[in-house]
Amino acid sequence: MKKTFSILFSLAITMATLAACSGEGNNDNASPSDFEGRGPITYVQGKDNSGKLVNVMEMWNKDHPDEQVKMIELSTEADQQRQSMIQNAQTKSDAYCVLSVDNVWVSEFAANRWIDQLPADQFPKSEILDPVWKTGEYRGNLYAMPHGSDGGILYYRKDLLEQAGITEAPKTWDDMEKQCEAVRQIPGHENIGCYGGQFAKYEGLTVNVDEAIHSAGGEVINDEGKVVVDSPESKAGLQKLMDGFKNDLIPQEALTYKEEEGRAAFEGDRLVFYRNWPYQYSLSAKTIDGKFGVAPMPGFKEGSVGASSLGGHNAAISSFCKNKATALDFVKFYTSKDISDYMLKEMSLAPIYTELYDDAKNIEEYPYLPVLKASIEAASPRPQVANYGDVTAAIQDAVFPALKGEKTADEAIAQLSEKLSQLIK
Repeated sequence: MKKTFSILFSLAITMATLAACSGEGNNDNASPSDFEGRGPITYVQGKDNSGKLVNVMEMWNKDHPDEQVKMIELSTEADQQRQSMIQNAQTKSDAYCVLSVDNVWVSEFAANRWIDQLPADQFPKSEILDPVWKTGEYRGNLYAMPHGSDGGILYYRKDLLEQAGITEAPKTWDDMEKQCEAVRQIPGHENIGCYGGQFAKYEGLTVNVDEAIHSAGGEVINDEGKVVVDSPESKAGLQKLMDGFKNDLIPQEALTYKEEEGRAAFEGDRLVFYRNWPYQYSLSAKTIDGKFGVAPMPGFKEGSVGASSLGGHNAAISSFCKNKATALDFVKFYTSKDISDYMLKEMSLAPIYTELYDDAKNIEEYPYLPVLKASIEAASPRPQVANYGDVTAAIQDAVFPALKGEKTADEAIAQLSEKLSQLIK
């Protein structure tokens, strides 16, 4: 009996240890008691191009003199932001406390236990767009509360189209090409670029290619986690972009575009159409106010709608943060409806709250909101996998040479499928 008891006791200890160390660990029922410690914290995100976030930090600091938040701005590039956060987590540093993570990093950060599970019942789930809320979940639990969503929209030079006798935004890529050719007939604009997106070899390339693949009816990795990129539809989506570069619809310099480089080309009369996120709206309004408009992403065929990637950022709490009680309160503040409204009006960032999209005054000031809401509700997320960094690198490695004309769409997709099959088990 002593031997039997010893075996059972050892088994119980082993099972408890496994439960504590598993990916679904001991945070499954997060409560306020899991978040202890009050005092100064840091908030970490990519560079704030608007210059307006400092006001949000001041709002918090004014009411919390003993729990001040310091904002740390990282690179403008998503890849470098992610790497900096990972390095901080791997060294178990408490230098970063509240993290603004791209929604496609949530699974990776949660699976590696770099961020803590949040108490979902303390956040207003019913008031938030459902696809947006789900971006913060991993294995059914909330690990990162959305603070801003995003969907790709088409910016177009309304002034140039009007000079060419065109009064409506394009609905398809064929429309876009015809309208661009009309603009090229205007003296001084003979060599203007037609369409631009983010095609430099970084995360923006993954977004743009993923949108093209979905627009053609394909997928990279399906909802069951299976690699399905090797399909006629996926090849057609990539081929569409390749043809754009080959046929001078997309200028070669777009291979160097990240968000801001492309915006500069659009505002500088070097592009007629530009795919970007909503944040550009307020910035372009300062430089070319009245000269541009926004529309849904154009479809590849008549009657079809262009797919948008589901972008956005979520607030997560580093597992190595010291003052987690303060951090949790700050996340609640930062993801509140009032701050979401501020970010819409001051930074033209896509809200997470349904009410802000439906508000008549907001729609009058930001007429693209209904289009953006529909885009977000129907958006296709990038692959939601725990090793997202490897997956996005594989996508970029496979498709960038194809856009440069160095390989065929069949070769690029075959390479991508093989690599992803190795990564996704």
